[in-house]
Amino acid sequence: MPVSLGLGLPQMKQYALGRDVAAVASAAEAVGYESLWVFERVLFPEPASQGLYGIPGLAWPDTYRGVADPLVTLTLAAAATERARLGTSVLVAPLHVPFQLARSLASLDAASGGRVIAGLGTGWSLDEYAAAAVAPFEKRGAVLDELLDVCAAVWGPDPVAYKGDLTTIAPSEVGPKPARPIPVYLPASSPRATRRLVDRADGWMPVAMGVPQLSEQWQRVRDTAAERRRERPLAVCARANARYSATPVASRDRQPFHGNVAQIVEDLAAHAATGVPEIMIDLQSTPRDASELVDVAGEVYESARAAGI
Repeated sequence: MPVSLGLGLPQMKQYALGRDVAAVASAAEAVGYESLWVFERVLFPEPASQGLYGIPGLAWPDTYRGVADPLVTLTLAAAATERARLGTSVLVAPLHVPFQLARSLASLDAASGGRVIAGLGTGWSLDEYAAAAVAPFEKRGAVLDELLDVCAAVWGPDPVAYKGDLTTIAPSEVGPKPARPIPVYLPASSPRATRRLVDRADGWMPVAMGVPQLSEQWQRVRDTAAERRRERPLAVCARANARYSATPVASRDRQPFHGNVAQIVEDLAAHAATGVPEIMIDLQSTPRDASELVDVAGEVYESARAAGI
């Protein structure tokens, strides 16, 4: 069965937010992409207090300068499309007031006819936490847990009531409600996060950084689900961070999803063979503008389907 394919929306500096998001979203849906995705970066520190992903010495990429707000971007895409699911990959939960984020996601789901996927994570940037977090970095897991609780309350029946460390909701009507239960996707890179995923989420969102790693992680998630006797099936959408090149990248230097269309499709096929049912590919970092992004995304999609992916 063909894997579902999603596309990252244009949020970076080379794109005109008001014009390009709608154009790319509409074109992606027309060619066949089944989901559209956004990510979150709130600032670009100079100098950074830590390396990329918290790895010492690893520089932040210039593509992280001036990333557009994810929910604004997704709202623009919702208005320009009819069928594609609308996902966050991911929102950094502690950078948001839980109650307000739950309401925003509910409103977007209601407005889009039930198409939102809430991908939520804890983030890694100390600079982002210093600027915007509702709690210290050390409490990031607890904040995510409370956000999940608040979402369940706010999206559920009225009267809504909740009492937590960050959030107090007196018995109230809170609307609009989502058009349907919003699926929550979580990453899982540690045993504790994997248990949270299995116990609380509807789907898993790994980063596709190579077939062996993805296969190992997927097996670990399935083993944990069996151990904890999860009965519901777990959705999976792997995120592929691509760097497109018009010419092939030499094999000895190539990272997964780096290269020309043929190489990207080759990697799509290899990762799809692990059994993950959906892959979203973020191609936005290297195209010059939205027109090139639309062309490359269309070529990747058509080539993937022609290859049986």
